[in-house]
Amino acid sequence: MGEFADKLAAQSPAFQRAYLGSLAPSLVKSANLEKYYKTLTDFDFITAKINHPEFGVQPLIEDYDLIDHREMSNNSEYNFKKGTSLELIQGALRLSAHILVADKRQLASQLHGRLLNQKMPEEIQTLLAQIKQVKTFPWLCPLTTSLTPPGGRLLRTLNGHSDSVLGVAVTPNGQQVISASSDKTLKVWNLATGEVIATFTGEYPISCCAVAPDGMTIVAGDTSGRVHFLRLQGMREE
Repeated sequence: MGEFADKLAAQSPAFQRAYLGSLAPSLVKSANLEKYYKTLTDFDFITAKINHPEFGVQPLIEDYDLIDHREMSNNSEYNFKKGTSLELIQGALRLSAHILVADKRQLASQLHGRLLNQKMPEEIQTLLAQIKQVKTFPWLCPLTTSLTPPGGRLLRTLNGHSDSVLGVAVTPNGQQVISASSDKTLKVWNLATGEVIATFTGEYPISCCAVAPDGMTIVAGDTSGRVHFLRLQGMREE
C-alpha cells in the first residue's frame, strides 16, 4: 500500500475511525475540492474505509454524494472531468456493493473489471494503475472490461433471499422495494443503501406482493392461497 495507508496504520483505532469518517465531509465543508477529488480516487482511502469495521461500502458510496455535481457546475473550483470520474467510481462501487459486503477482498478485481476502459478519464486511469500495484494478497486482474461498467441501465443488485424472487413492488415514495420469495419471506429494502430494513416470514412461499397508495400497507399472496395484509411499520426489523 501507499503513503496514505502507512500513515493511517500507524495511528490509534480511535484516530482512524474519526479520520475516515470526517475526511471527505471536512474537505467539502472547507471547499477543498481538489483534495476531495484526490481522496475519493485514492485506492488506499477506498480500501481503508471499506475495510474499517464501522464503515464499509455504503458509507464510502455516500462520500461521493457530498457534492451535487449539477449544482456545482457553475462553481469555479469545480472540475467537470474530475466530477465525472467520481460518479463513475461511485457507480462501480454501487454495482459491486452486494459482492463487497460478502467479500471485501474482491475490491481490486471488482473496480478493475468495471472501470477498465480506454475512454476512462485520467483520474480513473491513475486509480487503475494504483490498483495493479496491490500485492498484499492474490487477486484476479481482468485484462478486459469483464464486468458490467457504471453508467448503464443496471444501478445496483440486492442480495438477501435464499430462493427465487417471485414478486417485486416499489413504495409510492420510491424509497423502499418489497420483494416476495420462494424462501417464505417478504423483505423490505432501502433502495438508497441496498439494506434489508424489515422481513416477514410466512409458512409457505410468497408468490406476489403489492403496496397500497398509502405507502404503508403491503399486500402479499402465498402458494397456499392466503392473502396477507402487512403494515410496514409493524414488520420485524432486521
